[in-house]
Amino acid sequence: MTVQDLAIAKIQHLPTELAQEVSDFIDFLMLKQDNQRWEQWTQFSESLTISESDFSDYLKNLEDYEEKLVRGEIQW
Repeated sequence: MTVQDLAIAKIQHLPTELAQEVSDFIDFLMLKQDNQRWEQWTQFSESLTISESDFSDYLKNLEDYEEKLVRGEIQW
């Protein structure tokens, strides 16, 4: 039996939800093999992370910076 045959046999015994996860992972592995698509995916992924990031730390740092400016601890 080949590795592919063994994998298929194992997948056939999985519940549907887990088989879907395996299918998604296979799609991911195939995507990684295509250099152009993988580069696009990593750029998209980085952009998504930035767009979904929480700006609370940024705002807190900005407020701290503004307060230091007001107190004269730092200059513009």
